[in-house]
Amino acid sequence: MKRTAYYDAVPQVQDQWPIKKSLTLSDVDITHPFLTLSRQQVESFIVVYMSPQQQEHLRAEGQVGLNAHDDDTGDMYAMKLKWRGSYYNLIGKWGKVVRGKGLDVGQEIRLRWFNSCLHFSVPQQQVVAVPPVRLVAAPMMIQDHWPIRKVLTSSDVDPNHPFLPLPRKLVEENILVHWVPQERERLRKEEQVSINARDYDTGDIHVMKLKWRGNYYNLLGKWANIIRHKGLGVGQEIRIRWMNNCLYFSVPEERYVSTTPGPDNWPVKKALTLSDVDTNHPFLTLPGKAVEDHVLFYWSHQAREQLRNEHQVGINARDDDTGDVYVMKLKWRGSYYNLIGKWGKIIREKRLQVGREIRVRWDNGYLVFSVPQ
Repeated sequence: MKRTAYYDAVPQVQDQWPIKKSLTLSDVDITHPFLTLSRQQVESFIVVYMSPQQQEHLRAEGQVGLNAHDDDTGDMYAMKLKWRGSYYNLIGKWGKVVRGKGLDVGQEIRLRWFNSCLHFSVPQQQVVAVPPVRLVAAPMMIQDHWPIRKVLTSSDVDPNHPFLPLPRKLVEENILVHWVPQERERLRKEEQVSINARDYDTGDIHVMKLKWRGNYYNLLGKWANIIRHKGLGVGQEIRIRWMNNCLYFSVPEERYVSTTPGPDNWPVKKALTLSDVDTNHPFLTLPGKAVEDHVLFYWSHQAREQLRNEHQVGINARDDDTGDVYVMKLKWRGSYYNLIGKWGKIIREKRLQVGREIRVRWDNGYLVFSVPQ
């Protein structure tokens, strides 16, 4: 939905909390205190209601000062919102908030912007009881219970740069939660810990490492051997769980995904954010997984290899709404991709604004996009 006014034009109700997240291990780490929030949520529900001066300061400086109000206690804190590319960090007095409220992994924090202030709340009834010991004697997990699943991307199956990135939230809620505090502390300080990984399909055991990389974790060590031995390819689904002090993984053969885009199939959709429509620094950010699953999946091996080696590739992009064709570039940025080149021209011609939905697909050698009116 197109937004044309700031917060005072949008009625807020007391129980409306558009941003909710379960606190992770890094969120409650008082040695490096910051709260990580998703960029799309922050820009859709916070930045869009800031004053033009605050928005410009955030864009120019990469951070902006704000007042944060604890709705549970009434306390007010002077904090900063810092742009980190694909996400935002809330910093300043966050360590004090963690200590003062006794925050822990699994609790739910709720946020909203109201009356020029960031409001937050951590309801006590939302606490998720997290056992402080490793669940060695936990109830037997049923055979089809795999809390972590992901579709393998081109970077996941690259034996030249072998690592498997896993979302931080899933790892911390389904793996680290079963570790003893000493192991979690060692991972936090050393940023990596050795673990045993068992291939559920073959019974093979591999000595591997879990490495913390900020907003995700990498599984590395013997991953290249696993790629080659199992013949892993883009589109296959890997399943992961933690049980009996070991990381189990499985790649069922029947889970291979092969989709053919049709004229009305838009597998990649996103609401445009503040940085997406900035004509001073024009680029469209697209999630890495979505691009690799629904765009790179259809590329030749040579094209994917060129992108991996050079970090960008020239492509043809077609506006499905107008039929216009643009020569652009797709740039690999690690956990996400940027579409650059003529994006500033597209912003101006289509008059794109925050909140509009863009749809993307790959079709017959073109990156096709549409922004429905």
